[in-house]
Amino acid sequence: MDFWGTVLVLFRRWYAAVPALVLSLAAAAGVYSTIPTTYISSAVLILTTPVTGGSLPSNPRYPNGLTNPMLNFEQGLNVSASILIAVMATPDMAAELGVAEDGDTSYKVTNGSNNLESLATGPYLFVEGESPSPEGAREIVNRVLSRVRLELVNRQRAVKAPQATYITTYEAVPAMTPEPQRNRKLRGLAAAVGVGVVAGLCAAFGTESFARARAARRRGPAS
Repeated sequence: MDFWGTVLVLFRRWYAAVPALVLSLAAAAGVYSTIPTTYISSAVLILTTPVTGGSLPSNPRYPNGLTNPMLNFEQGLNVSASILIAVMATPDMAAELGVAEDGDTSYKVTNGSNNLESLATGPYLFVEGESPSPEGAREIVNRVLSRVRLELVNRQRAVKAPQATYITTYEAVPAMTPEPQRNRKLRGLAAAVGVGVVAGLCAAFGTESFARARAARRRGPAS
């Protein structure tokens, strides 16, 4: 059936299509109201080397020269960032941070990309936390930032790195003010509206088919 034929059926059987559509829209409103609004906060950490560099002088009388850590990025920092990203993504780590697998609060630690093959692209860690409340979103971000710093120290201690050469972190962007995210609610609303349109069409065409069948029975078999 072409477009205008469909429109004609809808107009002719409006008494079936409209109630179905109205009920579906009411259901869509209910779905929208039941899906909670979540909030997202984010922060950015940069790994930096000490001002005296990543190694101790062989002769204490001639210490290493001072370097601006913001100008001393190197591949080792990138690798360290990728290690931290991988560690923070494990289920065990999430459990230690109090984040349940099926809970409402979650977090992500990335290098700004979702491509797992490009973890070591820079000494950056992008932390994002999501929670049903603004306070919860900011809290989980701060909790993750603290744990990242602890993991960085522990791993350098494990390889017996001299403490004077420890990689440190610079909080380039502190935990930002949480922003409401309504994408999930809007997707639910769009899905419910789509179901409503389909229900209205089904009701109209179902009524049309029933009416034609009843009319054919009334006319009886053709002579």
